[in-house]
Amino acid sequence: MIYLDNAATSLPKPLAVERAVLEAMRSMASVGRGSHAPAMRAAETVLDCREAAAELFHVPDPERVVFTMNATHALNIAIRSLVHPGDRVVVSGFEHNAVTRPLHALGAEISVAGRSLFDRKTVLREFASALSGARAAVCTQVSNVFGFALPIKEIAELCKQYRVPLIVDASQAAGMLPVDLAGWGAAFVAMPGHKGLFGPQGTGLLLCGQEGEPLLYGGSGSNSRMQTMPPDLPDRLEAGTHNVCGIAGLLAGIHFVQEKGIDAILRHERDCLSFFVQELEGSGLELFTGADQTGVLSLRCPTMDGETLAQRLAERGVCVRSGLHCAPLAHESAGTLETGTVRFSFSPFVDEKQLREAARILRDLSA
Repeated sequence: MIYLDNAATSLPKPLAVERAVLEAMRSMASVGRGSHAPAMRAAETVLDCREAAAELFHVPDPERVVFTMNATHALNIAIRSLVHPGDRVVVSGFEHNAVTRPLHALGAEISVAGRSLFDRKTVLREFASALSGARAAVCTQVSNVFGFALPIKEIAELCKQYRVPLIVDASQAAGMLPVDLAGWGAAFVAMPGHKGLFGPQGTGLLLCGQEGEPLLYGGSGSNSRMQTMPPDLPDRLEAGTHNVCGIAGLLAGIHFVQEKGIDAILRHERDCLSFFVQELEGSGLELFTGADQTGVLSLRCPTMDGETLAQRLAERGVCVRSGLHCAPLAHESAGTLETGTVRFSFSPFVDEKQLREAARILRDLSA
């Protein structure tokens, strides 16, 4: 198997992640539900993960690292904390449905800024024009469809200038590009645990520059007599039992990223992209490439639709994703809404031998 669908879920995971999950299943109970050894081991692991994430993502206080089920869960908390019906919200032209659907559900007025693929200057200019009077801004750090790294640091500076709270979707950036809650001055940064952080599915993080409003209500293991959620983070936003086994695996994944280094991970993924594109030269495939691209490549085939191509690749052992990738706004911006694309996405576990074979199979199928 040649796995090139890491933008959806990274695979394989580091062996340390697997071991951490199994150890947690064998030895850990629930956080805040007892003072016995299994509960305390769980509490220590959860705290260790908060501290590791706070260090990696420049969060001043580990208590401002909130565990979620995934990035979608985190984004819903962030959006519903800031946005009310009728509020105008500025978003990039490359947002995922995890951003646009909550905004539509709230009845927000959505202003789309920055629809030019691989054009950071235009994105910045359009954000600057749209921010005045907005209630909030939401921007993906990297497009999940095209791997376009948006100028998030500069967008954050614009949001400060216009005093507009910023929510960053770091789903395709965390573990590969710098994420800096404090430096950006963002209200919230959301990310999954199962992509570039190599944790298990069902894990996510919300980094809180602001307090946030609860999305779920229930037990927190603290302040049990209160009939409102506790006032302080992280308990305020973490109702119910923690996914301790997943968090243990996420901690191991964050340690893997810290040991390998995000610069090295980004360099490897961009090397994979460059090598793969070179292998496909002269193939007749339409490749979406440009400046500031990470380890994600979308393409279209002139001889068959994307779903058919992806299925035939799967039959030959190459794992990719086709369609709209839950991001119709990004496809609308790039002019691929009617066809979708086939997406190839890389990881530190992908090598040139795999890429050469995948390119050979792709060329054969598309000829």
